[in-house]
Amino acid sequence: MARVLDGKALAKEIKDELKIKIHDWINIGNRAPSLRCIIVGNDPASHTYVKNKIQAAVDVGIQAETIKYDETFTEDALIAAIESLNRDKNVDGILVQLPLPGGIDERKVCNTVAPEKDVDGFHITNVGQLSLDMPTIVPATALAVIEMLKRFKIETFGRNAVVVGRSKNVGMPIAMMLHSDGNHDSGLGMDATVTICHRYTPAEQLELHCRNADIIVTATGIPKLIKANMIKPGATVIDVGITRVPGEQGKTKLVGDVDYDEVSKIAGAVTPVPGGVGPMTVAMLMQNTFQAAQKIRGL
Repeated sequence: MARVLDGKALAKEIKDELKIKIHDWINIGNRAPSLRCIIVGNDPASHTYVKNKIQAAVDVGIQAETIKYDETFTEDALIAAIESLNRDKNVDGILVQLPLPGGIDERKVCNTVAPEKDVDGFHITNVGQLSLDMPTIVPATALAVIEMLKRFKIETFGRNAVVVGRSKNVGMPIAMMLHSDGNHDSGLGMDATVTICHRYTPAEQLELHCRNADIIVTATGIPKLIKANMIKPGATVIDVGITRVPGEQGKTKLVGDVDYDEVSKIAGAVTPVPGGVGPMTVAMLMQNTFQAAQKIRGL
């Protein structure tokens, strides 16, 4: 059976490290890092995600608040609220929970957040700097994948990697860091040879690419897309996908993109869902917030 890459345990380890760093930071006279999470509308999943982020922030010593607006809140009003937080010297990090209600331009909103406070890493400046291998704020989910590969000592240098999914916030930044030169300034390059697959990749080609991969990272939200016959024996499989499907007794359950039970018989290492990339994403968001606070204050 494959080695299970326990993201929940690793996330706790990282948050424990951050808690010590932030405690020491405050003890030498600095104000605690400060995070504001904006949520618009009543999407239950989004409210759960924000609640988890706020709790994680409190746990590591970040001063965090949720700012809630109902679904009638306009784009102009949201932009004005963000601009106010940009000017607030007591705020280090700003997060706008996605998705936003219809009628609000998410790209415009993300680009309103000051780049240095954009702890999600979605601003065009941060995306551009990432594409050039420059030090920047990296989207938390993508950073979670890279951190897991590093901490679990998965060799990437010269390896074949397949990223399934090309979203601008997940698949694209993962692919960029996997293929980037490890000698560049960002320090995030993994020196792999990367193939990107997506919804229009024919099924037989997807299988062909995956079977040649030493590392597969999948982020599509399509349950059981990645099956055992697509896995090279000993490969590492990172499952970023998350979908809620019907379970037993009328309940629902969370599943990933990977047919976990079967793939784990072939792969060398695999992440579970839940308990894999999800907890690590929250931990990386906390890391981004602390680093934003340090940079804003010139440290």
